[in-house]
Amino acid sequence: MADENRPTHAPSGDGGERRGPRPGGGPGGGREGGRKYFRRKKVCKFCVEKIDAIDYKDYRLLGQFVSIESGKIVPRRLTGVCTPHQRRLSLAIKQARNIALLPFAGRAS
Repeated sequence: MADENRPTHAPSGDGGERRGPRPGGGPGGGREGGRKYFRRKKVCKFCVEKIDAIDYKDYRLLGQFVSIESGKIVPRRLTGVCTPHQRRLSLAIKQARNIALLPFAGRAS
């Protein structure tokens, strides 16, 4: 109880105390409502276009789900592909890599 009445001081490394709200107003960046931007919900490309079979020979389609720099398979949370299609997609990418339709590594700079 006695500690509540004591003033708390921040370490004075920069010469002044910083109290109160941030200049930007917090996570909202100064805008009313507190939101920076509106993010659309990602939908599965294969479900929307009603693609049942993901063909390993379609390297143009599979190339959209492989990162250019590193050659890695892009995760679901970035692409918005549903879980069953992501599993089939990763198998198709691996098959396409084995027969040299897609690269294992990214492009060298």
